[in-house]
Amino acid sequence: MRASALGLLIVILFNIATFAQNNPASQIARQWRQQHERSIIDEFAALLSIPNVSQDRENIQRNADFIVRMMETRGIAARQVTVPNASPIVFGEIRTAGAVRTLMFYAHYDGQPVTPAQWSAPPFSPTLRRDGTTIPHPPAGQPFDPESRLYARGAGDDKAPIVALMVALDAIRASSIRLKSNVKFVFEGEEEAGSRNLARILSANKDLFSGDIWFFCDTPVHPSRRQQIVFGSPGFGRVDVTVYGPRVELHGGHYGNWAPNPALMLSRLLASMKDDKGKILIANYYDGIVPLSQAEKRAIAESPDMDAQLMEDFGLGSRVGAPMKIAELVTLPVLNIRGMASAGVGAESSSIVPSTALASMNLTFVKGMEFGKTVELIKEHIRAQGFFVVDAEPTLAVRRSHEKVAMVTASGGAYGGPRTPMDLPLSQEVMRVVDSVRGGAVKLPMMGGAVPLEVIERALGTRVIVMPIANHDNNQHSFDENLRIQNLWDGIELMAALLAM
Repeated sequence: MRASALGLLIVILFNIATFAQNNPASQIARQWRQQHERSIIDEFAALLSIPNVSQDRENIQRNADFIVRMMETRGIAARQVTVPNASPIVFGEIRTAGAVRTLMFYAHYDGQPVTPAQWSAPPFSPTLRRDGTTIPHPPAGQPFDPESRLYARGAGDDKAPIVALMVALDAIRASSIRLKSNVKFVFEGEEEAGSRNLARILSANKDLFSGDIWFFCDTPVHPSRRQQIVFGSPGFGRVDVTVYGPRVELHGGHYGNWAPNPALMLSRLLASMKDDKGKILIANYYDGIVPLSQAEKRAIAESPDMDAQLMEDFGLGSRVGAPMKIAELVTLPVLNIRGMASAGVGAESSSIVPSTALASMNLTFVKGMEFGKTVELIKEHIRAQGFFVVDAEPTLAVRRSHEKVAMVTASGGAYGGPRTPMDLPLSQEVMRVVDSVRGGAVKLPMMGGAVPLEVIERALGTRVIVMPIANHDNNQHSFDENLRIQNLWDGIELMAALLAM
C-alpha cells in the first residue's frame, strides 16, 4: 500500500475510533466478548467444521441441526422450515412483551463448492493464521490477535453473522439491557445455489416470516474497513451467445481468407455492445430505470473514493466509467463478458478456422428494468448486426440459409433489484444506530453483487437493508476463504446494537 493510502486509512480508522462506541449495547457486547473470546472462537470453529457445500444435502442438514441447537441452548424458539426438495431455513424467534415492531436477521449457512488441493489447509478444518503463517489458539483467558484470520469455507460467507448474533444475544441477556422489539432469525441453506426455493418457503409461511425490516447479514464491509450499510442490490441474469461458422473446423491456410470466422464475428458483435467508456450501446437499454433520489446521490458523493487504490491493488493502468466512481457505477446495469471460447489456444492451438465461438455474459439489472425485456433488447441488437437469432442449436439447413447465425440463451430473475429508500424514518434510525457503534459508516444505495433482496421484498412486501461484517479481502467463493478476527469482534458489537433497537 502506498504511503498516502496508508495515511488515509490511519485517519479513517482514527475517526472511527473517535466517534464509535457510544452505544450501550455494543459496549456491553465488547466487554462480554473480551471475557469469552476462546469459547466464541471454539463455537465458530465447530460450526465451520461441518461441510456446507450447497449441493451436499446430508451435511447441509447437519449444519441446520447444529444451528438449531445453538439457538435452543440460548432459549430461542427454533425450528426448521422447508418445502419439498429444499434445504431447510433455520428459523428462530424471540417475542418481546410490549413490542410494536419485528426485526428480521438473515444469514446463510451454505457455501460454495471446494477444491481441497487449492487450499493451504483442509477447507473444513478451521485454521488460525497471521500473515499466512499458521498460529495456535491463545491459551484460555488470553486475547486473540485481532489481525489474525480464521480460514475455512463459510468463514467469511456467511457463517460469521450467525455466531455474531448468538454472542450478541448472550451479552445482552447477561446485562441490564432489555430488547424492545420482537426478533426473528432466518438462516438459509441454499443462498449459494441461487436461493432457488426461498420464494416458495417465504410465500408458504408469510405470517412466520413477516417483519418490519430485514437485516441481510451477508457480503463484506467497505474496502476502507469502515462499516458499510447497503440499501439495494441488482437483479442478476446470464446470457450466452454462440456464433456459427463452417460445420467443421477448416484448415486455416486453405480457407482462412474464404470461410467466415465465428471468433472474429463474435468479437465484432461484442465490441458493438459497449463503447470504450463502458456505456452500453444497445438501443433503449437504460429506458425505464428508476433514477437515484437526492439522498442516494448524496450518499454516493460522501462515500470514500477508492478508485485509485483499487487500480493499484488490481494492477490496472486505466479504468472505465470515469468520471463516475465505482460507488455510482454499481447503480447502473452491468453487461459483462465473463468468458469466451473458440477452438484452442496455447498448446492446444492449431491452424484452423473455428466452427463456433461462444461468449458468456453476466447481466445485472436495476430497479425499473425487467429481465425478459432486457434479453429481447439484446436479441434485437444482435439482429441489427445482421445475425439470424435462434434460441436452440440451429440445424444445418438454418446455417446454410443465413449469412450469420447466433444462438442466444438466457436465464435469470424477473425484475431489477429493489432499493430501500434511504430517507425512510426506519432507514434513518438504522443509520444512526450503526454510526453509534462504528463511527461514520459508508452508506450506499446499491452494491454490485446480486443477492436475493428482490425475492424477500416481493414475497413479503417488506424492506431489506444489507448489513455486512466480513472483511473485504475474505476470498469468498475461492480457496483459502477467511475471516479477520477483528471483523468478528466488530460484528458482535454491531449485532448487539441492532438487536437492542
